[in-house]
Amino acid sequence: MTAAFRGIFAIPVTPFDSSGAVDHGALADVVEFTLDCGAHGLVMPVNVSEFFTLDDDERRAVVTTTVRVNRGRVPLVASVTGASTAQAARFAAHAADSGADAVIAMPPYVKRGDWPELVEYFTAIAAAGLPVFVQNAEGPAGTPMSAAQLSELAATIDGVSWFKEETVRSSQVISDLLARGGAHVSGVMGGKGSRFLLDEYPRGICGTMPGCEFTDLHVALWNALEGDQPAIAAEIYRFLLPLVGMEDQYGGAAFCKEVLRRRGVLTSTAVREPGSPRLDREASVLLDQFLAAATTWMVPSKPRASPDAAAPTVTAEA
Repeated sequence: MTAAFRGIFAIPVTPFDSSGAVDHGALADVVEFTLDCGAHGLVMPVNVSEFFTLDDDERRAVVTTTVRVNRGRVPLVASVTGASTAQAARFAAHAADSGADAVIAMPPYVKRGDWPELVEYFTAIAAAGLPVFVQNAEGPAGTPMSAAQLSELAATIDGVSWFKEETVRSSQVISDLLARGGAHVSGVMGGKGSRFLLDEYPRGICGTMPGCEFTDLHVALWNALEGDQPAIAAEIYRFLLPLVGMEDQYGGAAFCKEVLRRRGVLTSTAVREPGSPRLDREASVLLDQFLAAATTWMVPSKPRASPDAAAPTVTAEA
């Protein structure tokens, strides 16, 4: 698989069945839907995938299933964010063994490390031999880093040359990072559901990493930008932005799963993420209106066969 990562790298959710277990058949359906929508890559499992609610074996199994269902059709970036350096290194080694094309990680998310510890953390991840994306994020799990710090990681650690930027004033951080990083920075992707994509694209991003429920809209918008069709890009953005705004208002995983249910991809919208808001009647009506308005740019849903219903066998690691 090429090491040139460009375009919409969509993030599948992690489906759960009625007992609360990871539903690998439904995960296969979500991955296929995401690919049907034209995703240029996959990223799994990160925040909207509820990675922090999965135990280590479940996380490895989710990566294994996604690799198997993808079958090398697009690049797959496996999340290896860990609470410690040792845990992240084990996830990175598993990603390499499983056939992932790259890894992505935020810094440790329970207790933050100091700068030497962060350098050690990303060095251990890079030792697995895959290209490394550094996810620079705000929020409860994120540890925001400056463009100077990110470029230092790229200059210091072989393999750390890709970034996902989604902190405050992300567009300006992207410009600063690309200017500072030079040849050490292979590419920067945006985040936050593509809500700033029109500002980020002319600054030189190589793509963006949104949730998967509107992958077709994200792909249409990206393709319009790549094709130098600003009027079409602006039209698609006008339909996408209200949906992304609702995703932000009503919680990532819960909202994504509800949209996927309405699009015929999922039957269960169960989440493990604590404190997930639910759509009330007014929000539900509004979501239907926004989805109907954007239909022109959406791929019709297909019946799903769920061929990979059984969870893969994953041997626990010490």
